[in-house]
Amino acid sequence: MVTRNRLTALVILVLAVLLTLYKVPLVSSQGLTIFAEWVDRDLPEYDLHSDLWQRAVAVTVPLSAQKVSKPMLLESKVKSVSVRALQNATRLAFLVEWDDATRDDSMVRVQDFRDAVALQFPQASGQPFYCMGQQGGNVSIWHWKADWQADIAARQDMETLYPNMYVDQYPFTKQAAGISAGPKDYEDANYLPALQAGNLFASAVRASPVENLVAGGFGTLTALPPEGQNVQGYGEWKDGKWQVIFSRALTSDVKGDITFSPGKSYSVAFAVWDGANSERNGQKSTSQWITLQLNRPVKAPAEQPLTAEPSRWNSPENLSKIIIIGLVLIIAAGALIYARLPD
Repeated sequence: MVTRNRLTALVILVLAVLLTLYKVPLVSSQGLTIFAEWVDRDLPEYDLHSDLWQRAVAVTVPLSAQKVSKPMLLESKVKSVSVRALQNATRLAFLVEWDDATRDDSMVRVQDFRDAVALQFPQASGQPFYCMGQQGGNVSIWHWKADWQADIAARQDMETLYPNMYVDQYPFTKQAAGISAGPKDYEDANYLPALQAGNLFASAVRASPVENLVAGGFGTLTALPPEGQNVQGYGEWKDGKWQVIFSRALTSDVKGDITFSPGKSYSVAFAVWDGANSERNGQKSTSQWITLQLNRPVKAPAEQPLTAEPSRWNSPENLSKIIIIGLVLIIAAGALIYARLPD
């Protein structure tokens, strides 16, 4: 004879099996999602005020001080960033904005630190540690630097900050160059080891204010080779606010780089450095992982295939809804039977 106790145990067992098979979490929080809006024209990769940015929904991403690994940031100055994303058939772009009372775009003096912002993407499925990834969980990092942005307009050096400085000579340079000698004036480039080694910090000319890097845990941050420096950027500071654009092709053939596909979801995290607060390296404000959803192109009604309607039910979102509805019906039926059974 079926009793209430036996039916209760059976219902719990069935629900446990269904939840396990379909990986339905018992408890979940509503996460943030950045939707990359599809546009059928060139992206505004250097236009902060383009009307196209208004097509994308701005998402406010909270930040907190990095207190996991030394050097830590005890107090965060930047509490959040606002993010919009656009895509077309070949490229992806982000507009990141945050409040900053001072413009810090010079690192010539040792006591100065830059303003900066970075985007981070896991290179494989799953979510590694949100601060620089972990062993076996590499991350791609796009790092925009305010001083690099300033260098593109006019490269800064000691003579920029101290125009009346004087030196007797720069060894190993052409005599005619005098005290204004630059990297191009060195007769033997081996005396510029950082430049010869391909260190982007020593580069005399900057093609982009964004450095494309890869990391797999603390202390592993590595710049991709020159062919992997494929992320473009543009930033401006005005009235106490930074606005920075990141843009890159959806696909990349460079080893260690990430590739994006329309219609798929990715994870992205953000970090901001406030130079006025002496922030650098691990001293920064960071976010947790945020969902980035790349939308598919919107087709005209006449272009929709006849199988479009049935295929919608095969999407992960709709399948999850169907599973939840089914579970609710099972629980309701079990409750009805339960009420009619003897104790």
